[in-house]
Amino acid sequence: MNGSAPHSTDGVVADNPLVLKGVGLTLPSAAGPVEILRGVNMTVAPGERVAVVGPSGSGKSSLIAVAAGLERPTAGTVRLFGQDMAALDEDGRARLRRGRVSLVFQAFHLLPNMTAEENVSAPLEIARVPQAGRLAREWLDRVGLSKRGHHYPHQLSGGEQQRVALARALAARPALLFADEPTGNLDGRNAEAVAQLMFDLIAEAGAALVMVTHDTALAARADRQVRMAEGLAS
Repeated sequence: MNGSAPHSTDGVVADNPLVLKGVGLTLPSAAGPVEILRGVNMTVAPGERVAVVGPSGSGKSSLIAVAAGLERPTAGTVRLFGQDMAALDEDGRARLRRGRVSLVFQAFHLLPNMTAEENVSAPLEIARVPQAGRLAREWLDRVGLSKRGHHYPHQLSGGEQQRVALARALAARPALLFADEPTGNLDGRNAEAVAQLMFDLIAEAGAALVMVTHDTALAARADRQVRMAEGLAS
């Protein structure tokens, strides 16, 4: 390791966007507590692209939720941009993510009462990014939807909706993108187009990527694969 790299007090390189140490997640159920994650360790370097793979029920999506601060772990430490997430309340975690973390989901999660342009510009406006509307239009153009900006989600195909979601996620130029099965709802041709676009734009932005996927070809594009099995990562 380069001796000039910044370090935190516990020896973890301070500028890594994501560090998980001994992370566990136990949730209640009718049959008793269920261990979803068991002592997961993972570090993501700036600009690194990590694919999280494994069978259904192995904890992949839960790992994303905990890493992004959407779910609190029951054990271990999650550090996002050097900040211990346990020290923050829900509002604090949202502020930490704002402008630096974006998420893309299989189900798109576009707001149905907003146009494509409004879906992209709304997070920028919340983050008080200047000229949010202009940026939204630019990003829709970059994902090939310059003529679809005034259409509502129900007027768009699945591939178009995921491209809007991708434009929304990357318009703020985040340092870290979480993607949970980003091509899972798309047919083969659209899945390939969205995957190529996502990797191209991430590389351009210099963002790190943590991506859950069942698609072996998509996972192979990553710099590294983390395999989940029964709540453990390897």
